[in-house]
Amino acid sequence: MSGFAKEPATASEIGTRVLPPSDRWSPALVIPAPVCRFENFLGAERADALLEYAIGRQGDFTAGTVLDPLTGEESHKGRESLVLPVTSEVFSRHLADCLPLVRESLGHRAALDRSLTVLTAHGEGGHYGMHTDASRVRDVSTAVSAVYYLHRRPRGFGGGQLRLHDTVVDGHRARPAETYRTIEPEHDTIVFFPASAFHEVVPSTCPSRRFADHRFTLTTWLSGRGAAPGPCDAGTRIWRWLAGAAEGTRPLHGVAADLGGAGAAPLPAAGPATLRVAGGPAAG
Repeated sequence: MSGFAKEPATASEIGTRVLPPSDRWSPALVIPAPVCRFENFLGAERADALLEYAIGRQGDFTAGTVLDPLTGEESHKGRESLVLPVTSEVFSRHLADCLPLVRESLGHRAALDRSLTVLTAHGEGGHYGMHTDASRVRDVSTAVSAVYYLHRRPRGFGGGQLRLHDTVVDGHRARPAETYRTIEPEHDTIVFFPASAFHEVVPSTCPSRRFADHRFTLTTWLSGRGAAPGPCDAGTRIWRWLAGAAEGTRPLHGVAADLGGAGAAPLPAAGPATLRVAGGPAAG
């Protein structure tokens, strides 16, 4: 058993020859994006059923695109993935049930009243370059991104980790940092983080090239109508700093409609429902 650490009684002075005095001290502040993660989010039975549903909808997925912040035009630059807009009252109910704990963990203060959800699939070479989710939400200073992971066991893919980047605040400028945290895409887990946080999906491999072996996610953006009134505490300041950095990634033309035909829906009341594809049949 280890004992208590004990420091020398007399401190040594670090003189000005080692650290010369300076007239200006202006370090850059590096802010880690708050994040929380839940394991066994839906439970084995629901998670496996949802995975098989995603695999069965292979023919309905389309190529994911991005919006150019300056022109508002769609392109595939920096992104290689398949997407399928969906809605699910059951999944949204699970989200709503855990939101109080999510908000407490993230230091989130504003009300969230609607959601936008897509299924995604990443196979061989699948990736998504560094970005924020500013184009998906009304108010990026309060919106939350949630990524729920699905895959067969054992995994049929490699890579595909989420990198959640820190934000550098230097004077009045904010930008993504080179430092980040890595989140593994584990089956039946979900991660929540500010929609304003810079993040990326690293390239994945899928040796079999089979769709069933892809990395699947149910990605949801939760948003409200603005910041809640009240004192500006440390958590609120962090969200504002992150939002300041993300605003430059928002398309100048605003968010008229989501890519791929997805539309926002209010967070539903509790009740049984089936997963529905936008414009398509319900899952059995």
